[in-house]
Amino acid sequence: MATGTRTITVTVDSVEYTDPVEPRMLLVQYLREVLGKTGTAIGCDTTNCGACTVLFDGYGIKSCTMLAVEADGHEITTIEGLTPDEGLHPLQESFNACHGLQCGFCTPGMIMQSASLLAENPHPSDTEIRAGLEGNLCRCTGYQNIVAAVRTAAEEGASR
Repeated sequence: MATGTRTITVTVDSVEYTDPVEPRMLLVQYLREVLGKTGTAIGCDTTNCGACTVLFDGYGIKSCTMLAVEADGHEITTIEGLTPDEGLHPLQESFNACHGLQCGFCTPGMIMQSASLLAENPHPSDTEIRAGLEGNLCRCTGYQNIVAAVRTAAEEGASR
């Protein structure tokens, strides 16, 4: 182990990784720079936008708010891990069909937070969808289509 590093073991997208990391490395940096999971976007780097949202033990978290060392022993799912080997996840299909993609920068975070929401509440109302996505910003102001996409995915059983 190199001086000034800690070794962590995390399961990311169903694959276990053991790597030395600097104690101050953010989880989003570990995912992108060490594991090459570039679907997780870095938006604001200040926890305001949610572009870096991943599932941490099944719950949506902003990976720019967590140190990689805090993920030691935990399971992370990124947008790459949510996507099946063939085709798209129902949320991805719904975002596409409902034009919830806009420029696409916020989309991975929106989809990951939506997956977390639907896991907790498989049939949310529009108000609950908006509350569930609070903290994930779309700079294209396309929230109506995003809400429609989550509602459509819920109606089609995306939480299963």
